[in-house]
Amino acid sequence: MTFGRPHAARVWRGLVDARVNYSVDEVRRPTWNIDTYRTALPAERPGPPEPGGCWEHACRLVRDYEFSPPEIVRALYDPAAPLLGRDMLLEARFHGMHFYCGVRVTEVVDETRDDTDRVWGWAYETLEGHLERGKTTYEVVKKQDTGEVQFLVSCHSQGAPTLDRVTSLGWRLFGRHTQLRFYRRCSERLQHFVSTALSGEDPLPGRPAMVEHLVYAPSDAKVRRLDALAIHRVAPG
Repeated sequence: MTFGRPHAARVWRGLVDARVNYSVDEVRRPTWNIDTYRTALPAERPGPPEPGGCWEHACRLVRDYEFSPPEIVRALYDPAAPLLGRDMLLEARFHGMHFYCGVRVTEVVDETRDDTDRVWGWAYETLEGHLERGKTTYEVVKKQDTGEVQFLVSCHSQGAPTLDRVTSLGWRLFGRHTQLRFYRRCSERLQHFVSTALSGEDPLPGRPAMVEHLVYAPSDAKVRRLDALAIHRVAPG
């Protein structure tokens, strides 16, 4: 079935009973990847975030998961649900295989850090049945003393030990490369969308697709005919 069919909504509904699939006490190198990526966005004047400026546009795009590259990861979620505690069904796409992976938003960041950095963002953690175990945090940071604006992604992760042999082999061969490509493409897309918004254009003029009452993100994700031929899998929990 394609992602846009009711099957995906049924899988999403099943996330309500899923638990986070790791403990933070387990996180340590070298068996875990611990990553931090900073991307410069268009600067503002020093001081608080400007109305209609880079920081505000970036926060909106990050909130709605519009930065995700649809060729790698798409998401299904209920836009009416509060951000904190929101369940999201991610669809990880690798050639002819699509994997349904559940995550839950377990943290929302809205603070001034180190007396100068205005920070907004959120984090999700992986649920039972995900290909990985770990936590990813997406933050938009304005350095109010200089006007610099950054997109900050921080993550700790490892492949889930519950993967079957074939999927585990595929993860070892391609997982890390795909993960790093995902981070790079997220940064590229957010830079492009923010710059487009600042020029006065709508960076994503199309309406987001809906599956029942759920949003299919990002808005520029297209359901293609070949998707019907893809193998959709839910990894064992």
